[in-house]
Amino acid sequence: MARFSITRRTMLHGTGAVIGLPWMEAMAAPKGADKPPVRMAAMYMPNGVREDMWTPDGEKRDFRLSPTLTPLADLQDQLLVLTNLWNPGSVGGDGHYVKLSGWLTCTTVTKTLGVDVSCNGVSMDQLAVQKSGRQTPIASLELGISPVTTGVDKNVGYTRVYGSHIAWAGPASPLARELNPQLAFERLFRAGNGQAGGTKDEILLLDRVLEDAKQLRQKLGGGDRQRLEEYLSVVRSLEDRLKRAASPERSKWKPRAKIDAAAKPVANPKDYAEHVRLMFDIIALAFQSDSTRVATFLFGNEVSNQNFSFVEGVSGAHHSLSHHENKAESLRQYQLINKWHIEQYGYLLRKLRDMKEGESSVLDNSMILFGAGIRDGNKHDPHNLPVVVAGKAGGRLASGQHLSYEKDTPLANLYVSMLDAFGTPVERFADSTGRLPGVLA
Repeated sequence: MARFSITRRTMLHGTGAVIGLPWMEAMAAPKGADKPPVRMAAMYMPNGVREDMWTPDGEKRDFRLSPTLTPLADLQDQLLVLTNLWNPGSVGGDGHYVKLSGWLTCTTVTKTLGVDVSCNGVSMDQLAVQKSGRQTPIASLELGISPVTTGVDKNVGYTRVYGSHIAWAGPASPLARELNPQLAFERLFRAGNGQAGGTKDEILLLDRVLEDAKQLRQKLGGGDRQRLEEYLSVVRSLEDRLKRAASPERSKWKPRAKIDAAAKPVANPKDYAEHVRLMFDIIALAFQSDSTRVATFLFGNEVSNQNFSFVEGVSGAHHSLSHHENKAESLRQYQLINKWHIEQYGYLLRKLRDMKEGESSVLDNSMILFGAGIRDGNKHDPHNLPVVVAGKAGGRLASGQHLSYEKDTPLANLYVSMLDAFGTPVERFADSTGRLPGVLA
């Protein structure tokens, strides 16, 4: 096949056209605007947990947090720790990729080297967006730390792209994540300050980009086509938002809290830990201002081998330590890495708790999911997944409990319950069999 070349200047021109667009979506004012809205976020930690340090002692409201969860002690009344949930859609396949990409879809992804990527479903967060996304200027916020991994993991025969996405707008539409905290902040700032003008011209520009891409796609190899699709997912998202902004039904949206330009974070955080906290600051600001009500965050791509030597007592990398082989020293360091992730989760929860909304807080009016797609990183086990939900969803969640279910209760049942609490109820999601008892107040 003849080699087709594409210049860096050409791609950067297209990227610049997209990034340079003002975010100016005006949405319908929510009903009951005096009542704080419910928000939803999902935080994904790769590589599982040390299972003997995860599960609390006791059940329902009479429980004691486990060693890994102790950083959340002052937030215990806001927590739902859920035991014995699993995701049958992730059984088989490989050790990691199927687990992450199917975490919020509860489906089995198509095994592929990259040409026909499909999760065979829509992620739970995006199902909520389909019904509520018009109420905020940003339908949903997808954030991460690490760039999308490309190529093929030859050990298992899956494209590495599956290890980089939990949010899926459709079976073949993984949503691009923003990795730069400064760009994420600027997106919120534009939304909060109501920039407008030129919408029709911008839609035409995006239409031209998409049309050019159709011609370009025919000349590219499989790997390059996948990279092009990643880029175009951003373009399609922008086009959809702009078209909705230009629709006759739009009305003026107003932020619930001011977004101060002086709060703009650095573009290139000095280290991993700072990067994570800056992204959590963005999520907190987005929820407080009501710029969006749905967010997802990846601490790292699946199979992440982030070095955690910055954590006291750790001298190794995440994925390597997760394959602990039951060695005491590896298990000890693995648990410290798990605990560090919980500490960052607690950082976000406390920020939301300290943001007051009348007699309640943003945390009271949110539900923040934290979990992983495998139980023990050494076994790649999708049974009894580590799952915590924090917040009360405006009084709709019965928080302050450790709920233990029958073995192999579908994770999808939790998502049906969360969608109900979010105000976007569904009768069924993926392999769900009903709502989780005890979750809804």
